[in-house]
Amino acid sequence: MRIHQGTFSFLPDLTDEQIEKQIRYIIQNGWAVSIEYTDDPNPYNIYWNMWGLPMFDLEDPAAAMYEFKKCREAFPKHYIKINGYDPSPMWQAQRVSFIAHRPTQDDPGFRLKRMVWSDGRVQKYGLEPYVTDKPSGERY
Repeated sequence: MRIHQGTFSFLPDLTDEQIEKQIRYIIQNGWAVSIEYTDDPNPYNIYWNMWGLPMFDLEDPAAAMYEFKKCREAFPKHYIKINGYDPSPMWQAQRVSFIAHRPTQDDPGFRLKRMVWSDGRVQKYGLEPYVTDKPSGERY
């Protein structure tokens, strides 16, 4: 199963050259570049680990590519995404986010989890990834 999150998620994986062009686009728009990684790509897991601090006022995409490659070397079995944050007063929000690296092993997918809610008369459903059955760092 292939996880689809963010921009370009339905395209084939981007090459390093394509990733560098996307970082250049982020910088040309005046947005800050940040790199995040996780081994729990659950769609509801919005708190990925940050690789360093967001890179504001960056002029050359080589610095962001260097940090991305270092993150990929340190966490080859994790998902890594690159974000473009717009710090302008009217936005102050993330404008672009895409997965730049995936584990080589396919994601095993998700199971449907049923939960009894409040006094037992209400049932809610959620998704739970199979990878969380294993401890963090051994999931892929």
